[in-house]
Amino acid sequence: MKVLADHEREQSGAGGGLPAADGEVQGSWIIPVLVALIGAFMSILDSSIVNVAIPTIMHVFNTDTSTVEWVVTIYMLALGVIVPLSGWLGDKLGFKKLYVIALVIFTFGSLLCTLSWNVDSLIAARVVQALGGGLIMPTTMAMIYRMVPRERIGSAMGVLGIALFVAPAIGPTLGGYLVEYVDWRWIFTINLPIGVLGVLLSLVLLPDFPSAEAGRLDIGGAVTAAVGLFTLLLALSKGADWGWTSEAIVFLFYTSAVSLGLFIYLELTCANPLLELRVFRYPAFTLANLMVVVTTIGLFGGIFYVPLFLQTVRGLGAMETGLLSMPGALASALMMPVTGRLYDRIGPRLMAVTGLVVLAITTYLFHFLDIVTPDRVIITWLILRSVSMSFASMPAQTAALAGLPPELVGRASAMTNIINRVSGSFGIAILTSILNHRTALHATQLASQITADNPAVTAFFQQVALYLGSGSAATQAKSLGTTYLAGLVSQAAFIRGIDDIFVVMTGFALAGVLPAFFLQKGPGGARPGFGGGE
Repeated sequence: MKVLADHEREQSGAGGGLPAADGEVQGSWIIPVLVALIGAFMSILDSSIVNVAIPTIMHVFNTDTSTVEWVVTIYMLALGVIVPLSGWLGDKLGFKKLYVIALVIFTFGSLLCTLSWNVDSLIAARVVQALGGGLIMPTTMAMIYRMVPRERIGSAMGVLGIALFVAPAIGPTLGGYLVEYVDWRWIFTINLPIGVLGVLLSLVLLPDFPSAEAGRLDIGGAVTAAVGLFTLLLALSKGADWGWTSEAIVFLFYTSAVSLGLFIYLELTCANPLLELRVFRYPAFTLANLMVVVTTIGLFGGIFYVPLFLQTVRGLGAMETGLLSMPGALASALMMPVTGRLYDRIGPRLMAVTGLVVLAITTYLFHFLDIVTPDRVIITWLILRSVSMSFASMPAQTAALAGLPPELVGRASAMTNIINRVSGSFGIAILTSILNHRTALHATQLASQITADNPAVTAFFQQVALYLGSGSAATQAKSLGTTYLAGLVSQAAFIRGIDDIFVVMTGFALAGVLPAFFLQKGPGGARPGFGGGE
């Protein structure tokens, strides 16, 4: 491809955030980065804020669970379809113009969600919202790498990390508050003034990014990527509900494999591919994205399973669960700028290795989670995990793009966002499957201990009969006692299954340590090919 062929010519300008022609925007980058953060924060927040409103939406629109779940699912699927187009659109329109258009579409989609009159109109509005939201994040990352000098890119990505880590964590808390004390529509209405403000600030404060020679749209790549990612994400999100071996899920996986295989062939043979797969020839990009997979699974695993435990086992509401999770989110927000500055000073390797090791340790602590675990202990574990996640993830996200020539950043950021989204969905799907299997196994083991010759079981039934009295109480006592014990077995099995999940997640964290040793800070490690040259 032309941009790869021009790499050596552009490399002299790659040491800064922009090629030499655009160097005038390098001076003051903090305000533009903060402006770009508005859209990134909103788009990520809307991936998690809606979850807590699902029961209310189901009641208001008088619909069933399988239908209302599409309010969440369709947003994720539409994101996966639109993200591959972000690099080409950024080159064609210019990244500032694309960012403003994306933010307008996202805000308009939020307005449609607010005005929805039934569940079908809400699902359609979520598609519009996602079409804008899916373009925002890769466009934001591409703009940052063009606005910020390379020696300060860690600090800038530390600011962006606030959106990456804090938005998913505070989504349930904010959503729970709005649903419980205001109105469920406000989870969308709140986007309107922020979106309008973001558009106005972007028009005034973001530097102009001139359009580049984008070439003709790779229609074959766009279609195969859309079909492959849509079917893959749908299969991963619905596999547990429909059954992993069901005909529908097997067909979705087969369609995804064929489509993505054809997509790879087209991209490697096309003169102007939609996604430049040749960026994987850069060792820093490839290794950093392996870490992105690991840290994304760790992030979404913690966000998903700790609240699941608190609400299912401890019986907490969404608002209470969010408040318990809030200290960890705040710790991430405070640490992100710190880790960004450290990246600029010492590079990614030491930070990433240390972060992953501590992440593995703190994740393993959740293996001891139980119904009697004090809230302060859970909060402490969450804070430690969030801090270690900041050290592990931010260097990976930054190093993935820091070593690339500027003209490849737009396409590569789209690739990183796709990897991020697929790995999050894949991690949740795999971990949920393991959770179901381990819970069933533990339930069988625990149930086998409830026998008539077990002294503890006999004593329990005697206590129940004594409490209810004589006569027909014996039969009633056996029925009530059996029901009670079955509930205890089910709860204990689920807790042990959750504990097992955190052991598996510990293994994921440790698996990222090896590629972390090879991360490099910037252009020095950006030569194509793992052998050190072309």
